[in-house]
Amino acid sequence: MSLSFNFSETETQQSVKTMVRDFAERNIRPNIMEWDEAQHFPIELFKQLGDLGLMGVLVPEEYGGSGLGYQEYVDVIVEVARVCGSIGLSLAAHNSLCTGHILAFANEEQKQRWLPKLATAEWIGAWGLTEANTGSDALRMMTTAVEDGDDYIINGAKNWITHGKSGDIAVVMVRTGAQGSSKGISAIVVERGTPGFSAGKKENKLGMRASETTEMIFDNCRVPKANLLGNVGEGFKQAMKVLDGGRISIAALALGIAKGAFDAAVAYSKQRQQFGQPISSFQAISFKLADMATEIEAAELLIRQAADLKNRHLPMTKESAMAKYFASEVSVRVATEAVQIFGGYGYTKDFPAEKFYRDSKLCTIGEGTSEIQKIVIAREVLN
Repeated sequence: MSLSFNFSETETQQSVKTMVRDFAERNIRPNIMEWDEAQHFPIELFKQLGDLGLMGVLVPEEYGGSGLGYQEYVDVIVEVARVCGSIGLSLAAHNSLCTGHILAFANEEQKQRWLPKLATAEWIGAWGLTEANTGSDALRMMTTAVEDGDDYIINGAKNWITHGKSGDIAVVMVRTGAQGSSKGISAIVVERGTPGFSAGKKENKLGMRASETTEMIFDNCRVPKANLLGNVGEGFKQAMKVLDGGRISIAALALGIAKGAFDAAVAYSKQRQQFGQPISSFQAISFKLADMATEIEAAELLIRQAADLKNRHLPMTKESAMAKYFASEVSVRVATEAVQIFGGYGYTKDFPAEKFYRDSKLCTIGEGTSEIQKIVIAREVLN
């Protein structure tokens, strides 16, 4: 496939980056450890992000969104994650999963009903695919939706759901046909307050602790058939397309965390003195920084390529999987080296390296593990 990506940054991108960077420094950085320690999901912050148009980055202006493209969206996630991975994760999940699914597959009436509330952060969105016993093996999900007149009755539970408790609306993949069949799954929107829809256990996580992760439980939950997205049996195909874009989100999240860890490591290496000179002057440290910088640049190029293809509505399954796989692994390596450069201080919560280290690991797991990305890439290469 021939690519014609323009590497120059547009004025819109520059202004978006400056706005998000300033907001993150003022409103996120002072609170990151407090939120992390308390596992506090700062809903009030996301209302502010909504006021800036950052909760509907890709949503057309006619539905209350910013109407921007994937390059600007990448910039938003990177600049937020550079400061706090948790906030970046929640921002990505809201934009690309819940909102993105409705934007891509809802009918006009549904878009008018839900998108304006999501794009302005009046409502926070969640997206439910994973279950306790079906991570990568999503076709064997147990949550069912059974027709009953003009409604569906949903029973089951979803796990590892971002905003599973605080979200006002969720796009939920449910089994409407045979287990194991790609045509046996449908996507249904469930609004908070619907009888039988509740939150379960909140996960006590290693990292990304300010991004809420809980179970969603459905106990004879009655939802109108009008909440079905697309046709019956299209849910799995829809979810896979949503995840193609979601991989760019997680790649951008990983890139932001890597950049934040790198920035902290460079600054510390210039300040920390050993043997009468800054440690950045020692080859052992400077070579680490050189490797980190090179891998970050390479990850960004893969992400920009995938975003470019997405903007042009071209196939990008391979490219988004490559970007997600490489960027997430780079994030872990860069964060690990940042801790090493900080030495003993990198192991304490008084310095930023340890949080980047904890946050980075999820990027190799969420929205498809690194192993799943390799399967996707290999399938595309061998096809």
